[in-house]
Amino acid sequence: MAEEQPTTTLVTPEKLPSLDLAAPEVSESTKEVLPRETVTETNPPESAETTTKPEEETAAEHHPPTVTETETASTEKQELGDGSSSQKEVAEEKKSMIPQNLGSFKEESSKLSDLSNSEKKSLDELKHLVRDALDNHQFSSISKPEDTNNTPEEVKIWGIPLLEDDRSDVVLLKFLRARDFKVKDSFAMLKNTVKWRREFKIDELVEEELVDDLDKVVFMHGHDREGHPVCYNVYGEFQNKELYNKTFSDEEKRKHFLRTRIQFLERSIRKLDFSSGGVSTIFQVNDMKNSPGLGKKELRSATKQAVELLQDNYPEFVFKQAFINVPWWYLVFYTVIGPFMTPRSKSKLVFAGPSRSAETLFKYISPEQVPVQYGGLSVDPCDCNPDFSLEDSASEITVKPGTKQTVEIIIYEKCELVWEIRVIGWEVSYKAEFVPEVKDAYTVVIQKPRKMRPSDEPVLTHSFKVNELGKVLLTVDNPTSKKKKLVYRFNVKPL
Repeated sequence: MAEEQPTTTLVTPEKLPSLDLAAPEVSESTKEVLPRETVTETNPPESAETTTKPEEETAAEHHPPTVTETETASTEKQELGDGSSSQKEVAEEKKSMIPQNLGSFKEESSKLSDLSNSEKKSLDELKHLVRDALDNHQFSSISKPEDTNNTPEEVKIWGIPLLEDDRSDVVLLKFLRARDFKVKDSFAMLKNTVKWRREFKIDELVEEELVDDLDKVVFMHGHDREGHPVCYNVYGEFQNKELYNKTFSDEEKRKHFLRTRIQFLERSIRKLDFSSGGVSTIFQVNDMKNSPGLGKKELRSATKQAVELLQDNYPEFVFKQAFINVPWWYLVFYTVIGPFMTPRSKSKLVFAGPSRSAETLFKYISPEQVPVQYGGLSVDPCDCNPDFSLEDSASEITVKPGTKQTVEIIIYEKCELVWEIRVIGWEVSYKAEFVPEVKDAYTVVIQKPRKMRPSDEPVLTHSFKVNELGKVLLTVDNPTSKKKKLVYRFNVKPL
């Protein structure tokens, strides 16, 4: 897969800023299954004991469940969905030639100790120029030395004072990398950015209480697997004519839109870690589903202005730029602008059509961090989900065509087991049952076999009180001719 580049506004693919996401630790009780004919993976319990002690058992003696994931042949005789339509969808994406790999990209280290000798030299030279500029008040409009009281000028960018500590070095490195470590060009860019920030009154803007209806258009949610915050841009929201006109119908509204986006970006950037080795870039996701396209002149005008500001004043803030639900017209647009993009910019881009969007996001973002509407398990922060949080990691399994996947959770103590499960696109059968450890005991049906359609609820949540030792079996039967992505997670609550 390829990768993308910078923005937190509606923008073209090349230049946009992004946000942050922390990679959750993998739970000891879950593992990812490699797609093979038969796969069984087991995490042994911390103790070999299979019986639980009564009340005197301490928290340290708690035995977590063991998880086994097993693949067998499907038992269904007929497909649940139109397999041919699924194949057609995949074929159409291939036919539209969505770029799948635009080159590899490894983010440059923000550790100052990792810089090459030539890069360290460039950084030292830039710092020397900045020191002279601060001493002589070259960043401000004051030109007479007697008006400065011989006090060095103080300049902050994104809340970080220049040359005060190592965080300033990370800031200066962004300008150097944006200009290929050409010191004079980097210094000129820095001075222009400081000038623009003062004219735009950025520090005052950050504190303003601006009102807009764009919380569903641009929002931060979770982190990617490497800890970068993730910013989502949902272009399809502008199909709402009322929202579109309220945002872009005249110059005053477009100016307000730009101010709200800059404020959003500034506040997001100030949450990043500018220390040496910290995460100071953002993963950008652009949802192109039902996008108005480039025919809307008001949108095109606002986008052009936003891109120019971001390009000139927010260097190196995008780790990757992922475009999902990509329509045909965007590919035409990319074909036009692609030749003008640098190989480095192209290498940050990731493209995915509708049928592969969730799978593509999971490559970079863990399912528990991905919003439900994009195939993950994470609900809107405004919604209530008392059983799970972003910190509760999920497991992924690829259920191959014509196979059945069973997740076996072995319980070693009395508890309440709560789990979430979803299959992207469903079109499978799902059942859940509890099998007691005692020989000849009856199996308890938690969820009888249910044929799940794409229109069914995306995530199923179940709970079961376990009063005896045994195992919970979650089974997904995929009779279709298309592989499916199964995602699940669970929590244990002692009784």
